[in-house]
Amino acid sequence: MPRLLEAMRFVGAGLGLHTTLDRIAAIAAGLADAHCAVVAVLPEDGEGKVEYVFHGVEEETRDRIRALPGGHRRMRQVLARSHPAAGADRHCMDVAIRVHGALFGMLCLAKKEGGGEFTAKDVTLVRAIATEAGIAIGNSRLYEEASQRERWIDGSVAVTTALLTASDADEALEVVAQQARRLSDSAASAVLLPAGEGGLEVVAVASDRAREVLGRIVPPSSRVVREVLAGRAVFLEDAATHAWMTDSVARSYGPTMVLPLQSDGRVLGALITQRLRGRKPFTRADRTLATRFASQAALALMLADAQRDRERLAVYEDRDRIARDLHDLVIQRLFATGMMLESAHRSSAQPEVRTGVEKAVDELDVTIQEIRGAIFALQQGPAERQPGLRARVLREISMAAVPLGFRPSYRFLGPVDTVGPDAGKNLIAALREMLSNAYRHAEATRIDVRVDATVTLEDGRRGVRLSVADDGVGIPLEGRRSGLANLERRAESLGGTSWRTSGTGPGGRGTTVLWQVPVEAE
Repeated sequence: MPRLLEAMRFVGAGLGLHTTLDRIAAIAAGLADAHCAVVAVLPEDGEGKVEYVFHGVEEETRDRIRALPGGHRRMRQVLARSHPAAGADRHCMDVAIRVHGALFGMLCLAKKEGGGEFTAKDVTLVRAIATEAGIAIGNSRLYEEASQRERWIDGSVAVTTALLTASDADEALEVVAQQARRLSDSAASAVLLPAGEGGLEVVAVASDRAREVLGRIVPPSSRVVREVLAGRAVFLEDAATHAWMTDSVARSYGPTMVLPLQSDGRVLGALITQRLRGRKPFTRADRTLATRFASQAALALMLADAQRDRERLAVYEDRDRIARDLHDLVIQRLFATGMMLESAHRSSAQPEVRTGVEKAVDELDVTIQEIRGAIFALQQGPAERQPGLRARVLREISMAAVPLGFRPSYRFLGPVDTVGPDAGKNLIAALREMLSNAYRHAEATRIDVRVDATVTLEDGRRGVRLSVADDGVGIPLEGRRSGLANLERRAESLGGTSWRTSGTGPGGRGTTVLWQVPVEAE
């Protein structure tokens, strides 16, 4: 009896489930003087494979037991055949292990010391150990479930923090995938968001094969996509058999959870976690906790979007205020300064003073136009994500400054960034051609670029005019003519025109090339 009490205390000493099962097998074998002990653990949800914990069992016998089609029901027969007195019932015994009244598994012993049979006393001892084991396993399950819930909660907190504080949304989504992979003990996890074609696009991956998966679109015809977009989770035993992603990557995975990122009835995307083929399936607890994690991640996504919307709104409100201040204060003061200079110009009798004042007034006009352009740029809405026409023109000017050896001057008039995409794309190509011609043929020391979006065409439509003026040698007989022809064809294709004037610079030198099209293509 003291030996049994000591064994029972030792059984309940551990909290980890696997450690507890190892102890049960070893202690039961020791009490019954058995060489072999096996604990067959039934699948928690009634489906899936039986798991085994072995003590004193040869590897060959372990393999035969694992391969049994009947699971634990035929385990006793295999152990009995491994004993010299094969077939004798009393050379093996098995006892049920129950946890909170429910069958957890079977404890089977074989090969008693000296080749004898198990006695009634052995059966009583093992049953007592099985009863104590049920209590210990129940405690271990509670401990592991509590630890598992704590890990998932910590993961949810990490995801929420990342989504609310990250400046890069892609990095935050990668945190979601990484946490899901770690918490679910998976080989791969991914976040999918709705694609333009109606399916789901893989936007973040935590996997050793991320490059093969990132950017892939799961089509809307997939059953999995339909289920997830309807707000229902999908659990698969073998990802490849359901052909939701038919490639070599999918065929390497087995147990799979596809969870909707859903909050307040709105499906934002999906979270996928996958274990390698042959690994144990996700338990009921795994599924429940992962589903809660996905809901928490979806809520964090919505909160992060709302926070970014508020930040963007604050930025646009600030930009509107700056635009109003520029228009109501700065421009008015510049106008007043210009009027004062014009008054000084009229009252001055000295030619050099008058010339200087005229130049100052011209510079003020240019400054006012540039401020108006900046005001318009500040008032643009959030939908414009690509660089505007103004930015692309400035980029071309900066690129041309390197071969030219100086930076061309520039001036913008009107709402340049409202020019349509076709007109803008061709204007940039025309500007590149003009600057290239000036570099190769004009021998210029000064180039002035002007983009005017206030032009009214002959048919009444609004147009945009690009002009590039240089102080070079003019148009040679050979050289720029082919480039000018290209400019004319490009403008005509958009319903516009292109022309040139010569002798526009000091001493009759220089050339001005003009290119004009409607701001929107017909």
